[in-house]
Amino acid sequence: MEDIKEYTLLELKKVIEKKGYPSFYAQQIFGWIYKQRQEEFELMTNISKEARRWFKKTFYFSRLNLVKREVSCDGTTKFIFELSDGEKIETVLIPEGRRQTLCLSTQVGCKFRCKFCVSGLNGWVRDLTTSEIVNQYLEVERAIKPVKVTNIVFMGIGEPLDNFNNVVKSILILSEPYGIYLGKRRICISTIGLIPQIERLRKANLGVKLSLSLHAGDNQTREKIISVSKRYPLDELMKVVRRFSWEDKHPLTFEYLMIRGLNSKREDALKLVRLVKNINCKINLIPYNSSPYFNWQPPLEEEIQEFKDVLKKHNVFFTLRKPRGRDINAACGQLRAYFLKRDK
Repeated sequence: MEDIKEYTLLELKKVIEKKGYPSFYAQQIFGWIYKQRQEEFELMTNISKEARRWFKKTFYFSRLNLVKREVSCDGTTKFIFELSDGEKIETVLIPEGRRQTLCLSTQVGCKFRCKFCVSGLNGWVRDLTTSEIVNQYLEVERAIKPVKVTNIVFMGIGEPLDNFNNVVKSILILSEPYGIYLGKRRICISTIGLIPQIERLRKANLGVKLSLSLHAGDNQTREKIISVSKRYPLDELMKVVRRFSWEDKHPLTFEYLMIRGLNSKREDALKLVRLVKNINCKINLIPYNSSPYFNWQPPLEEEIQEFKDVLKKHNVFFTLRKPRGRDINAACGQLRAYFLKRDK
């Protein structure tokens, strides 16, 4: 049997047509699964009984096991899910007014070992399947009902573009009009800067937003934070994201983690200004979230203010991100599901 949540609408249509059933059954099944949240084929009454019997013999519905739910003092909620092989991942829901942003994980662990992020300390185990990505959304909405998720960011555990095919398939499912129908501009993919995959994303023309973990205005400093900068230098990376911005015609987001003594001074702000010149973009300034696993420190308040003043002076649009979920290790760089077994 196969997991039906692994299929995009187009893929499911092809399977159904090959069996000799009407292709519109695919739209109806998507509606039952993703709109009605029905996971019993017998109850999908607008499909013939014969077809329902075949679907039941051919497909199954996967689920994630909710192990733990933690709520921060600021309302951020972290969900710890167990996968079918016993591995665990974390998914974070960030409420802000009417906006409910869900931060999805895409891998168990991470290959890239960025120097501020706990998720990669024990390396990469495996990619998440399409259904494991989609099920994070479904399980969280089931848990918070009747509240609805309004936005999705692929910023949890793992590098989304390193699991390119499954992430793209999950986006097609999440944005499918016959199903969940989440607007593509409400979906954002974050990356540390994998040049070939950004090019693939540009050519795929999905219409989703792109966020680049920048963290420095020069490659020498960036290499101290993101080691993949040695393979994909900043000047080459910026050429690619410029092309993405020109074709997408929507602002790029640059994530800038501010670390005391490394990238938070006035001269660092000026480097950033020069780097993003003439790019339609927004800078997310993120004060470093302290972790016992690293020796970095958050910037001083006066450093943050001076940095902001430089960006204002040069008309660079920015926001200072409020720390969310620090007290439950759900903030940027703190997700650490891989260590749950060790910490028990």
